[in-house]
Amino acid sequence: MFTGLVTDLGTILSVKPREKGVVLSLRTAYDLSTVELGASIAVDGVCLTVETKDTGLFTATAGRETMERTTLGARRPGDRVHLEQALRAGDRLGGHLVQGHVDGVGTLRSSHEDGESWVLWVEAPPELSRYIAEKGSICIDGVSLTVNELRGDAFRVNVIPHTARSTHMTTRRPGEGVNLEVDVLARYVERLLWAESGGGNLSFERLRALGYTGKER
Repeated sequence: MFTGLVTDLGTILSVKPREKGVVLSLRTAYDLSTVELGASIAVDGVCLTVETKDTGLFTATAGRETMERTTLGARRPGDRVHLEQALRAGDRLGGHLVQGHVDGVGTLRSSHEDGESWVLWVEAPPELSRYIAEKGSICIDGVSLTVNELRGDAFRVNVIPHTARSTHMTTRRPGEGVNLEVDVLARYVERLLWAESGGGNLSFERLRALGYTGKER
């Protein structure tokens, strides 16, 4: 489990094929003497396992599922990536609950500086957009951000100066893919409502039978 607060901007040193995945070698500022083999580190929002380590270096494998659902397959030596170590019991939850299980790849539509922040518009895959809500949380390349506006399948986030300095968010170009992880609570709510509806479509009649008192729009 992570928070979406990047704690290091690492560098990919090599990308080597392994069966249907790749082995990534990464440089980091982390003190790896405190990181056990088998520990989890999020790389651009993707939870990976530390397989080997040396001073300032570690390797991790991205398997077929990761290659199909994330941007890691497109990463090359020299690319900068967001790193975050897994939460420990008692740590502050400064961002939001992030699993490191990327749901899909969105597309950066625009990026520009606007006053005190950097404004990004991202288009989400249609199957993910229903989980994204205004003023809700979204994780982009491992960074916890707030959704400030929705337009169809696209949404806007504002990157504050500290996040801009600590991440590669402002260096991404329109048309590039970004890893998206939606709020885990939204997925569980949908699953529970699906089960309550008997596995079919959830109607307002069914919601009212379950005690919902809101109005149909």
